[in-house]
Amino acid sequence: MKKFYYILLLVLTLLMINKTDVSAYGFGFKKNYEHRQPEIGRYNGEIAGTNSYYVGEKNLKNIYLTFDVGYDNGTLSKILDVLKEKEVKATFFVTGDFLEREEELVLRIVNEGHIVGNHTYDHKNITKLSQEALETQIKKIESKYKDITGKEMEYYFRPPEGEFNKESLMRVSELGYKTFFWSIAYVDWNVNNQKGENYCYENIMNHLHNGAIILMHTVSSDNASALSRIIDDSRSKGYTFKNLNEFS
Repeated sequence: MKKFYYILLLVLTLLMINKTDVSAYGFGFKKNYEHRQPEIGRYNGEIAGTNSYYVGEKNLKNIYLTFDVGYDNGTLSKILDVLKEKEVKATFFVTGDFLEREEELVLRIVNEGHIVGNHTYDHKNITKLSQEALETQIKKIESKYKDITGKEMEYYFRPPEGEFNKESLMRVSELGYKTFFWSIAYVDWNVNNQKGENYCYENIMNHLHNGAIILMHTVSSDNASALSRIIDDSRSKGYTFKNLNEFS
């Protein structure tokens, strides 16, 4: 009987070590039109102490452009053209599929001074992964990136679809990463429901604020069309574009 008890205790301990928290969230924020940093309510407690960020210093007029890249539909090159013309650096959070299929674009991103961040190899919900599976998803990106570029990847992470909980963010942090959410975003990823350059422009500019981390998807033709005007008009309002390696 005693032997059975110890075996049961061992099994329960292993389950506790490898479990993922059943509480999971999709990151979001409360928008405002006063150009104030948005509130994230209870998510503040979830990301606290996990090396995770969604906005920069509120007293500095800095903006951080970030892009999620799951695949390419021909729009990314146009976005890179604008960034090069405007001398703006950005961070691109990529999946393994993109790295496998688009080596030339990866090299262009790096050679033009941008940062490539980690978005997991298979765009997995990190709250449903064991520590071993999470590490595999992250390390596979690092390995493929080094194969392509010959360089070590910068340790910046974004959870696929913004799905997270405190436990999963802690695990990412233990792997050496900073996690970056966002404080400006809109539904731009649906390529079959693009609403035009002005729609993109207004969704970004109406909510601009100090320390804004802007999330855009590179498959959006609206983003490619509006980006030049967004950069020019943000600068005219006194904002400075910085990259995540300058984050504060």
